[in-house]
Amino acid sequence: MEELPKPGFQLEYQKLSSPKRRRIFFLPLLILLSFVAGIIGGIFVQSYFYFEIKNLFQKISLSFPERTIEKPEPSPSPYLPQTSQEEAIINVVKKASSAVVSVIITKDIPKLKLYYEEPFKGLEKFFDLPFEFKIPQWRQEGVEKKEIGGGTAFFISEDGLLLTNAHVVFDKEADYTVLTNDGKKYPAKVLARDTVRDLAIIKIDGHGFPTLKLGNSDDLQIGQTVIAIGNALGEFRNTVSVGVISGLGRRVTAAGGGIIQTLEDVIQTDAAINKGNSGGPLLNLKGEVIGVNFAMAAGAENIGFAIPINQAKRAIEQVKKFGKIVYPFLGIRYIIIDEEIQRQNRLPVNYGAWVQKGEKGEPAIFPGSPAEKVGLKEGDIILEFNGEKITTENPLAKIIMKYTPGEKVILKILRGGKEKTIEVTLAERSE
Repeated sequence: MEELPKPGFQLEYQKLSSPKRRRIFFLPLLILLSFVAGIIGGIFVQSYFYFEIKNLFQKISLSFPERTIEKPEPSPSPYLPQTSQEEAIINVVKKASSAVVSVIITKDIPKLKLYYEEPFKGLEKFFDLPFEFKIPQWRQEGVEKKEIGGGTAFFISEDGLLLTNAHVVFDKEADYTVLTNDGKKYPAKVLARDTVRDLAIIKIDGHGFPTLKLGNSDDLQIGQTVIAIGNALGEFRNTVSVGVISGLGRRVTAAGGGIIQTLEDVIQTDAAINKGNSGGPLLNLKGEVIGVNFAMAAGAENIGFAIPINQAKRAIEQVKKFGKIVYPFLGIRYIIIDEEIQRQNRLPVNYGAWVQKGEKGEPAIFPGSPAEKVGLKEGDIILEFNGEKITTENPLAKIIMKYTPGEKVILKILRGGKEKTIEVTLAERSE
């Protein structure tokens, strides 16, 4: 009976330990629930304040500019030539343009004023009637300087020598002004005019002028690229045109500047040669002058003509040496023989220079000329001039221009069916 307390003791122990176990069980659950509640509350509060702040900023319309970095615009690239020929043309034009000038022609022109004469004014009183009859008349009231034309020239020496056409500076009473590529003006003096070859040399004061190199026109080929530079239409300075040599050894009759002349052995080109281009250079792709532009074919498209530069070289040297251009002179009038001339006149040969009177009966032999002194006669046929055969392709006018006054040459002539040789000393031809 004494062991009965054990169950009671055990019962008491169970009653004391059961709440402790419940506390131990609910404590982690409570912590977990508090953590979850905190998260939910935090999310709720965060969302609430986020929308409130968003609404607040929308009401005050705040905006924040975006940061941008400005990139510098790339500089335009210079144009690059697409072909070697294009590059050569561009380089030639750049180098040559400064040596090409415009020639301005001015002259004192009478200043006229219009007035009216009344021839019957004195009869009004006699007849007591008005006579409304007037005759327009002009009277001169002094003179005024006006620009009457223009052309082109180019420097051939640093001290101001320029080459142009004779027909550009033909008027001896006109004044000539050179306008350089940089806009400067210089009064020009005409040193020499070669009316036979349509060349002239003018001079301006100064030094250090850019010059063009003279090439060799004897080596030209048909199809060769050429560049023309000039004062087109007397208005557009340093106009450039490009083409090819379309013919060589041409014989043309040109009119301009009051001059009508026939030129032998000239260059034909399809590079545009316009009015005002006269006297400008015709250049090859090396930048060398191979011709002097002087004419265009009227009524045609892109047919222009230039004087071979080799014809000008002698004139340039003569001006530098003598101060003028001199011409060799034989003193005959003649017809170049071809097959048609031979057939029509029953001549023994189909080449040579046939000495004949002029169309208006002018004598075949000039009085006092070298030809008269050595006994040349009308009807003689000059077959060769200093060893060169005279033909339509190689006429006497072309051959003789290779010589200077004072030179002795040998003529092979045909007279009465017999050949003979004559030595003659060429004289100087006056303009």
